[in-house]
Amino acid sequence: MGRGRVELKRIENKINRQVTFSKRRNGLLKKAYELSVLCDAEVALIIFSSRGKLYEFGSSGMTKTLERYQRCCLTPQDNSLERETQNWYQEVTKLKTKYQALQRTQRHLLGEDLGPLNVKELQNLEKQLEGALALARQRKTQIMIEQMEDLRKKERHLGDLNKQLKIKKDRTSKQSKALEFCCSSRK
Repeated sequence: MGRGRVELKRIENKINRQVTFSKRRNGLLKKAYELSVLCDAEVALIIFSSRGKLYEFGSSGMTKTLERYQRCCLTPQDNSLERETQNWYQEVTKLKTKYQALQRTQRHLLGEDLGPLNVKELQNLEKQLEGALALARQRKTQIMIEQMEDLRKKERHLGDLNKQLKIKKDRTSKQSKALEFCCSSRK
């Protein structure tokens, strides 16, 4: 009897998700290998994990298979290479614009290059900085509270240790006095 159908949705538990990824990845790599051997097919498989780790299989070598794929799919007759280049150019332009905006925002947050900003933009910047300052203070306070708790625990532990040492000292002192008394009474 089979296991039944598995509902295809993201596994929420991180550990279970990693275990499932590892098992299914290995199964997929095995199937790719079997397909290449049994059917004499040229197979290439590329997997990127959620952590960005690369797993790959190429029956005839990954580079050779990818070059063959490019020759088949990117023919100049249908202008797909030209369209691909144009798409990449547009993507690069968007990313440059985004990067410049992020740099400008960073300079503003550092108090630099504020001249071109109007009053409303300056007020928004001030709110952002106040929010960031509040979060930093909150985190600092949390760390200080945790450190104080640790110090209190250490203080209690050292106090207990001190009490134990005093009791031990008193016992030793009483024993030595008793020993002295014994020795002096024998004389």
